[in-house]
Amino acid sequence: MSGFKVLNPEDFGLNPLTDIAGRWWLVGAGREGDYNVMTASWGHLGSLWGRKADTDHRWGLPSATIFIRPQRYTREFLDREDFFTLSILTPEYHRDLGYLGSHSGREGDKLSHTGLTPYFEDGMVGVQEAEYILKCRKLYAAPLNPDGFCDQEIKAWAYPDADFHILYVGEVVQLLGRVE
Repeated sequence: MSGFKVLNPEDFGLNPLTDIAGRWWLVGAGREGDYNVMTASWGHLGSLWGRKADTDHRWGLPSATIFIRPQRYTREFLDREDFFTLSILTPEYHRDLGYLGSHSGREGDKLSHTGLTPYFEDGMVGVQEAEYILKCRKLYAAPLNPDGFCDQEIKAWAYPDADFHILYVGEVVQLLGRVE
């Protein structure tokens, strides 16, 4: 079984402009015995809200932004917990990610129907097979504002049922990389 090592942000080997949509990721929230994961293909990685007193973050906090539909079961865990994870897997797990994105955890343990194994550390859940796990401390949560859409075609296409995503911003507090 593989383990993980802590990486510096400079050692993160993915391009967020292409790899999030192309490879997807698993959002995990909860703790051992009470958690859920879901597949996401939308999100952002970067920096935001630097703190003057923290010279290590002169250019902003390393951050991840995820978007979760209000009816998703994982939302309950995200709202309850202070932390969430993003597990980024290699393309060989695309079928498993497809399953996890199309089935609800309300119906039982979704991971048991895939080739993936939960990974628990520091009261958070990720996936053992991940290439990277980003541990994130929740900083902000709010629904997308329907009045904020400048492009009405996107609003009409993405939200025909007016179930606007909840936006969650998390500080990336630790970046883990897979060790073989």
